[in-house]
Amino acid sequence: MATAIILFIGCTLLNVVLATIKSVMTIKGSKASAAVWNALSFGLYAYIVILTANAPITTFWKVFITAACNLVGVYGVKLVEERMRKDKMWKLEMTVRNEEVENLHKLLSTAGIPNHYLTAGKHTVFNCYCETKEQTDKAMKCGEICQAKTFASETTLSP
Repeated sequence: MATAIILFIGCTLLNVVLATIKSVMTIKGSKASAAVWNALSFGLYAYIVILTANAPITTFWKVFITAACNLVGVYGVKLVEERMRKDKMWKLEMTVRNEEVENLHKLLSTAGIPNHYLTAGKHTVFNCYCETKEQTDKAMKCGEICQAKTFASETTLSP
């Protein structure tokens, strides 16, 4: 019984990790890498289905183990993915009515966010350059205060 539980936990956790990587690679990877991760994930999943049907564990414990493995596995993969992410520079373009120019410029400058702006008719477009997520969040809050329409784009920086 203990061996069956350990095997079930190990296979379920591995399946969750493979399925999470498969999802990430389907979105961010090439066609070939997405296909390989998909094949690995579904290949192991077929074994998990058979193991689930035959394991001498109650349904409650199968559900509990599967949920726990999903929590741990997905969190772990996303943590690794986050640590492997390259540095990014975010450019925010915020458009405000001309009456809000001084207010937005002061808010951004006080928050330490590099910016410049250009007036075009009744509106002004600000370009802000943010190096961190925290700085991006601060800039977005400044824009919200001044009712800015915001567009964000990211640039991956080379090492």
